[in-house]
Amino acid sequence: MANHKSAKTRIRRNERREVINGARRGRIRTFIKKVESAIESGDKDAAAAALKAAQPEIHRGITRGVLHKNTASRKISRLNAAVKGL
Repeated sequence: MANHKSAKTRIRRNERREVINGARRGRIRTFIKKVESAIESGDKDAAAAALKAAQPEIHRGITRGVLHKNTASRKISRLNAAVKGL
């Protein structure tokens, strides 16, 4: 249990941030799943459009500190390669 006022404040802040960051992470995952489902269906145009919508969302995750830069880069790269392979 926290003893200092600043530690107690930090705990409250971390709980609030956890909810916000979880929502952001979920939003990014949803965009990625849309691209993957379009790839599985074999629709190249839909997959390309979904990827175009997902890229800014993934980059926003980097900016907000939800995703690591290299993780996001790897995800985008693999999705892009999969779309090109259709």
